[in-house]
Amino acid sequence: MATTALAVPGPLSVVTIADRRVDRPAWRTMLGWPEAGDEHVPFAAANAHQRNASAAHLDDAVARAARPVLLVAEGASCFAAAWWARLSPSSYVERVAGALLFNPISEDEREVADNMRTFASPRSVLPFPSILLDRDPVSDRLRTIANDWGSRLADRGDLVRLAAPRVSPWRQAQRMIERYTAAVVKRDIRTTRERLR
Repeated sequence: MATTALAVPGPLSVVTIADRRVDRPAWRTMLGWPEAGDEHVPFAAANAHQRNASAAHLDDAVARAARPVLLVAEGASCFAAAWWARLSPSSYVERVAGALLFNPISEDEREVADNMRTFASPRSVLPFPSILLDRDPVSDRLRTIANDWGSRLADRGDLVRLAAPRVSPWRQAQRMIERYTAAVVKRDIRTTRERLR
């Protein structure tokens, strides 16, 4: 399973990845966060060339980051981030401290199937903690993707409850993933102890 506790001293560099066709990213509409982080990677994957170019832009954004990276993606770019994490050199991927992945499942079933083909990669969990946020209710397909990626499922309410007041939006995002992953680790330890009794 992927690392589930995020312990990073100080702020993270936020790298956002969003589809060029989307006017306002989900993190903006759901939580009021800025449309772009410290670095923004415009995402396109209509063909293999665009997909590979988006991955190269993500490599560059992560390499330029002055601090450990928090990836924030939505829609098809969630699949792109997972594909990138599984296939990019470890020297890039090791710089990522965690990811918030918004609405990876499109309401259009064909688009989901296309994303799974376009971003086919070895089945393995992501090498960093990640949280999947999607529209309610959570579908079986989303649970499968979360399991494949080693991600935790959350809804907007979970994140709002974990939000830290009086801090910048991106610092709030970092604190939410820190708190969320810490709570998951505590729950997993408690569950394991109960099973061993």
